[in-house]
This record gives sequence, C-alpha cells and structure tokens, in this order.
Amino acid sequence: MSFRDNLQYLRAQRSMTQEQLAMLLGVSRQSISKWESEKAYPEMDKLLMICDMFGCTLDDLVLGDVRHPAAATAVSATGAAGTTPAAVSDAVAGQDAVRRNAFAGGDAAGPSGSVRQAGLRGTAPMGVSMAQDVTGYDDHARSFAWHIAAGVASILVGVGLGMLFDEDNSLLGVSPANDVLQFVFIALGVVTGLALIIPASMGHSEFRRRHPYVEDFYTDDDRLRSSRNLAIAVVVGIGLILVGVAQIITSEQLLGLDDGWPVGILLFCVALAVSLFIYFGIRHGHMDIAGYNREASEEAVKRDEENDFYGKITGSVCGIIMLVATIVGLWMLFTGTPGADGAARVAGVPFWIPWPIGGVLCGVVGIVGNILRANDQHRRER
Repeated sequence: MSFRDNLQYLRAQRSMTQEQLAMLLGVSRQSISKWESEKAYPEMDKLLMICDMFGCTLDDLVLGDVRHPAAATAVSATGAAGTTPAAVSDAVAGQDAVRRNAFAGGDAAGPSGSVRQAGLRGTAPMGVSMAQDVTGYDDHARSFAWHIAAGVASILVGVGLGMLFDEDNSLLGVSPANDVLQFVFIALGVVTGLALIIPASMGHSEFRRRHPYVEDFYTDDDRLRSSRNLAIAVVVGIGLILVGVAQIITSEQLLGLDDGWPVGILLFCVALAVSLFIYFGIRHGHMDIAGYNREASEEAVKRDEENDFYGKITGSVCGIIMLVATIVGLWMLFTGTPGADGAARVAGVPFWIPWPIGGVLCGVVGIVGNILRANDQHRRER
C-alpha cells in the first residue's frame, strides 16, 4: 500500500474526516487532501505525529501496509527461527535510534527520499491503536479545573480570614489592627483568586482556538470513574457545608456569637466544598469531547466570518454606497422643489430614489464578493 492508501485507511478506522485530522496535525484540510491525492507529501514531523496518533511505525506508514505491520511479521519470523528476546530488544532499540536521527535530520522528500533510506522498522500492535491524547487535552483540562477551583477557593478563604478579625468578634479582641488585617486578607484572597482564574480562562480560550477538534480518547471506564468522583465530591462538599452550618449554630447557641470567627470557619468549609464541586464538575464536563468539538467548531466559524477578507471588503463597499446614497438623498431633499405629491424632486426624480438604488448596488456587490470568495477557495483547494 502507498502512503496515500495507508493514511486513508487509518482515517477510516477512526471515522475521521480530513478536516478533523488536519485540526489534530495543525495543518489545513487542503494539505490532507493533497497528501491523499499524492500532490504533496508531509514533512517528517507531521509523519511522526501521524505515527504516534495511530500507533503505527513510520516504515509501515510510508513503505508498508498498516493493516499488516511489518514489525509484527519480522518479530514472528525471528522468533520462529530461534532469535532470543534480548536480540529482538536490541534490534528495536537500534531502530528507535534510527527514527530519532531521521526526525532530527530528515526532510520531506517523499517515499523515495530520506524516509525510504532510513528503512525504519519497529514494534507496533496489529491493526490501529486506540485514540491518543495528541493535543494534551487531558493535562490542559486538569490544569484548568485546578486553577479555577483554587481561584474561587482563594477568594472565599480570603473573606473567611478577614472575618476572623471582624470588629465584633475578632480573634485579637478590640484592636485598631482589626480593620487593617481584615482588608489585607480579603484583598489578598481576591487578588490571588483573580491571578489564578484570569490566566486560566485566557489559556483555555487559546487552547480552544489552537485545537478546535480533539479526538475522543476517553474510555467508558474513564467516564464512569469521573461520574463516581463527582458524586463523591458532591457528597463530601455537602457534608462540609453542613459541618460549617452546625458549628455556627452551636456557636450562636452556646457562645452567643453570630458573627466574626464562626462565619470565617463556615466560609473555610464552603471554600473547600465549592472547590470540590468546581474541580470535579469541570473534569466531568470535559469528558464530553463531542460537546467540546461542537462549541470549538462554532467559535472557529465565527472567527473565520469575522476575519473573512471578502466579507470585510463587501461590507466596506456597501457602507460607502449607502453613505453616498444618504448624502445624495438628503441633498435632493433640501434642494429639490416639491412635486405634485409633495415630495422633493430634482429634475423630476424623487429624493428617496438614491436609497433603493444603493440597496440594489449593495446586493450586486454581495453577489460579486461571494463569487470571488468561492473562486479563491476553489483555487486553494486545487
């Protein structure tokens, strides 16, 4: 099989479109189309990404048949001939070194270039491997959930620390430092929380921009474990809140305190509970890869529309046309002579005529812009 056939087969095994594969590799859909029509060839780094993504060797992808990995056949044959496992292991290690060297100094010369000369062979499972997290989605989702949860908890903890120095029931008693300490702790908590939340939110937006498509690599066991963790977090969080409420009721009944440090302890319990809700809730929500892809794709379409060159040109031209029509119409209105119907006219033409003419011209400009956009897209796809 050729590289084109292998790539098409690998995509079909994952039910992956050209556009989805392009998003994972960070290239355009036209590039994938050219690879599969043998009009162009990917560079070495993209070849290695494809190998990692589909769990095949570079040799099988470029020179062999990914449906029948050569490495598996070679290992089977050498095993039958009495080759020791140590010898096979040494061979695989040497082949891995060849692959790394090829990546460091390889080029995109195609099957007849450096890739063919490398003769790369290594171990690979039969068939196509399970989907891999090639975009780092899981690490990003975990980091995002942690930062948001920690940020919200920091704000609540800051307010709780401030309540420890409430002037009514301060831990220091009556002291001029209470107001200062209360402000410092609350401000510190808010600043820390925002310092965690804002960069995490910006990073998440950037990740969605760079990766509008993520292949679903989570298993049913992963989703079941996530649901179980979320349920446990909800139960523990509710328990913490109840503990906080119980202590504030007890403090009020036994000590006559309904403000100050009892409220601070309640806020500590709430902070821990809310952080559990947020962290495990976000982690569970990120398991919905299909929803992520749908939302990210919609955002990408909106960005494309906003950055549409022909759309901007069409809008600008239409704006100029209607501005000119408005100026002409107003000039005719104030300088024309009333006709039989009372409308101002210039040379027998009613003052409102420029507006419908401008609308027709805008329609023509829009049609021309769409034709140019379609021709440009067709040219880039060829």
